[in-house]
Amino acid sequence: MPENCDTHIGARMRDIRKRRGLTQRELATASGVSLSLVRKLEQGEVRDTRMETAHRLARSLRVATSSLLRREEVVKPVAEPWRPLQEAVEHPPGQPDEEPSIDGARSSLPALRSAFFKNHLQEVSALLVPLLRDVDVLGDGEEARALRAHALQIAGSVLTQASQFGAAETALSRAADAAPDRLRAASVRTTWTWLLVRQGRLAEAREMATRWADEVEPRISRATTEELAAWGWLLLQVSAASLRDNRAGEAQDAMRLARSVAVMTGKELPRGDSRLATWGPVTVAYKNAERGIVLDRPDEVLKVADQLKAVGPAASTEFHRHRMDVARAHVMMRQYGEAVDVLSEVRAQAPEWLAEQRSARDVMAEVVQHRRTLTPGMRELADEVGVPM
Repeated sequence: MPENCDTHIGARMRDIRKRRGLTQRELATASGVSLSLVRKLEQGEVRDTRMETAHRLARSLRVATSSLLRREEVVKPVAEPWRPLQEAVEHPPGQPDEEPSIDGARSSLPALRSAFFKNHLQEVSALLVPLLRDVDVLGDGEEARALRAHALQIAGSVLTQASQFGAAETALSRAADAAPDRLRAASVRTTWTWLLVRQGRLAEAREMATRWADEVEPRISRATTEELAAWGWLLLQVSAASLRDNRAGEAQDAMRLARSVAVMTGKELPRGDSRLATWGPVTVAYKNAERGIVLDRPDEVLKVADQLKAVGPAASTEFHRHRMDVARAHVMMRQYGEAVDVLSEVRAQAPEWLAEQRSARDVMAEVVQHRRTLTPGMRELADEVGVPM
């Protein structure tokens, strides 16, 4: 899904626009971005714009999106609900009251994974904090490392969803170091590249995903389904980062190969021991539909949604993200009531997850802006996803 890039791109955009010989109005016309927003970006009045907006501007300026995005090394305070998890990730553990055991740590995984896959993020955080303290002192045996890598990867995923990017990167870096085998390491990199895309670090995301896709590419004649899933997910990440970085050809090639890997797999695989996501034709279809948001083709997103309308949330870990794309597509087509209906469905199934989605705030902000009146349900939803007054 397109994310927001919290960075001031205006100065770089202005310099490139001048080199291209374009006026602000000509850039606005070519990109489909409002003249008002172009002016505010260049003047630094607006420093927070959606990734899809940055992509449109970069495409019109004929540069990679990543060249517009300059990371500002600002340490943001950790939001209070996530502070215990951040401290468990970043700070060395104290001496435990009782010596933890591998069996004890392993026994806590079913409840943790169940809460994670149900998107009960606060429950996940509460379960992770003591588990991370335990796995940190279990030693460096293979099973201890596997448990540590798994817990840290889940922590990195949750912190990414909560936009706690610094702590998320620490968790994923530690998970990569702990990973005892190639498939688990590849799974960690899949989550890590998603974090990089969320931050607008597109070149880094593309390079990491490409390097690891090359690393885990199996011999097809004897590849296991887990090897195919690991490879396929990294190809999806190559495609996602490349598309947002205005490298449409590379994105298309990677997506085409990912679809072929899904066909080889033959069915939707459930989450594995090392994978935090499903893999198969449905998941790939959802990720392929995401291209319609980035490329300003919302009708393609809605077409896929119609084709897969019988598929429920249990089929793919990407279901709710796809529904967010559907809501965004409705807004792009000025179908505001339909967008709210989709968000309401997601809220009923995953309220904690929805509350952390910046794209949900963007969708509801546009609904508030363009609807003459708001229903009580719309006002309630806008409050829940944090649309500012």
